[in-house]
Amino acid sequence: MSLNELIGQTTTLSVARQAAFGYFLTDGTEDVLLHKNEAHQEFEEGDQVEVFLYVDAAGRISASTNIPEIAVGKYAWVKVTDTNPDLGVFLNIGLQKDILLGRDDLPSYRSVWPKEGDLVYITLRVTRNFLLYAKLASDQVIQTISAKATRNDFNKNIQGHIYRTAKVGSWVYTLEGFKGFIHESQRKQEPRLGEKVEGRIIDIKEDGTINVSLLARKEESQDLDAERIYEYLMSRNGAMPFNDKSMPEDIQERFQLSKGAFKRALGKLMKEGRVYQEGSWTYAKKE
Repeated sequence: MSLNELIGQTTTLSVARQAAFGYFLTDGTEDVLLHKNEAHQEFEEGDQVEVFLYVDAAGRISASTNIPEIAVGKYAWVKVTDTNPDLGVFLNIGLQKDILLGRDDLPSYRSVWPKEGDLVYITLRVTRNFLLYAKLASDQVIQTISAKATRNDFNKNIQGHIYRTAKVGSWVYTLEGFKGFIHESQRKQEPRLGEKVEGRIIDIKEDGTINVSLLARKEESQDLDAERIYEYLMSRNGAMPFNDKSMPEDIQERFQLSKGAFKRALGKLMKEGRVYQEGSWTYAKKE
């Protein structure tokens, strides 16, 4: 087997000779460079060294004694280090050289591309020209590592990372190992691929997968809405031309709330004695 066929995998090679910048390793037929920056210790000629083979920035096969968690056919969560609109996103797999997840493997809309610090679940693939790239895990692969949720998990808070995006919704893998779906109606904005999100379980399917909402619980949402309305009121010196009989489209335009949500939040402020209504206006009570 040639070394080209072992790109993206781990193998054991012998130290053929030393050089000022590292070591040349051999399988008895071909040599490959182990740069000193990729060697975790010093070696002597004849030593057997376990290395990971990858392709360097110049397109040459190189070796590293830093063995990544991932390999061809082996998956892991890795961190995004940089983005390039023309190329894709770069990932840190533990080598001196970051690995590219190409733009063709990313969502069509750049607004949901991963950003620096996001985590994606990938494996490695080798092209016909023996170049090494990242490859996103498929839904079927995520299924194989997933745990099944039970009825006891209903309504629990979760955290997880987005592993797939689409117009209809987003798919998330939670820290508990659950595979979940977030319908577009259960999010205020579309999360990025790889983004960490927090939500709650709103349904558990027969197969143990979950439906997730990223929206605040009703009581939490009411608190947030009430504070937003109160902040707007105070920004107008304690008076605003809105009340519980205002037109729904006016409420939506100003507060991005439905009339029902606006009335609940306004009612909360009135019950707390922070505001009162006169005519078509609402006023802040003076302390």
